[in-house]
Amino acid sequence: MIVHRFTCGVINTHLYAQLRKTWGIQAMARPSSDLAAFREIFSKSNNIAIITGAGVSAESGVPTFRGAGGYWRKWQAQELATPTAFAHNPSRVWEFYHYRREVMLTKNPNPAHQAIAECEERLGKQGRKVTVITQNIDELHRRAGTKNLLEIHGSLFKTRCMMCGHEEANYKSPICSALEGRGAPDPDADDAQIPVEELPRCEHRGCNGLLRPAVVWFGETLDADILSDAEKVLDNCDLCLIVGTSSVVYPAAMFAPQVAARGVPVAEFNLENTPATERFKFHFHGSCGSTLPPALARHESEAN
Repeated sequence: MIVHRFTCGVINTHLYAQLRKTWGIQAMARPSSDLAAFREIFSKSNNIAIITGAGVSAESGVPTFRGAGGYWRKWQAQELATPTAFAHNPSRVWEFYHYRREVMLTKNPNPAHQAIAECEERLGKQGRKVTVITQNIDELHRRAGTKNLLEIHGSLFKTRCMMCGHEEANYKSPICSALEGRGAPDPDADDAQIPVEELPRCEHRGCNGLLRPAVVWFGETLDADILSDAEKVLDNCDLCLIVGTSSVVYPAAMFAPQVAARGVPVAEFNLENTPATERFKFHFHGSCGSTLPPALARHESEAN
């Protein structure tokens, strides 16, 4: 599986068709919604990969900034989550991320996050492994108790210095005094226009460089080590779940189709069909918080 050369971006129909042809991904029969059949495969799987996207966190009340109404003020995430946007207006971008950080501090993991974490812990005691590969930057999987976690797009609660490169966890609220009370998402809200020297600064060894969110922005290359780890997980899994993802942000959009292409069962859990749905063996329609718990619950074949 070759994924490390990709930068983060939104996949389009033409590119998806090209990649599908390159990797030999063929159409399958219409995906099944037979839960009993899925559960039978689940009961025999020893290396389970779970790929999650914004749809999982949406059920916790987290804004997705996707689709109709997916705006912060007048901008969509794709217009703010870029190196160019940060270079042009770091104050506006920090307001956007400050808003998201503050919102996340009021949210909690939902039944889908909890089902995944409980499944990982339970199967781990049986010598079986569950690994979560998430596109989400909200840390809700971590807070739910997931241990085997690859956050391929980074975290809202980590910062990286633009000068020295130091990266660390940061849960301050607000992250700096100048951002307190800022970041309102209303379309009529004015930019705070905070002077750059008052934005979050690096405290590592007296550096004082400008901090940025330690997340992967559109157009940036994903962390090579994390992608390598994800590649190993996907190459070795014998069951793959793709949960709450639109399958339009690559390279993650190609993870599950590539797994399916080598004959491994893939089950999609989503409120709607995606561009990749026809590639998969199973599709379970509905909210992840209602469809995932029964799918991952203890199987009758498991020892008590």
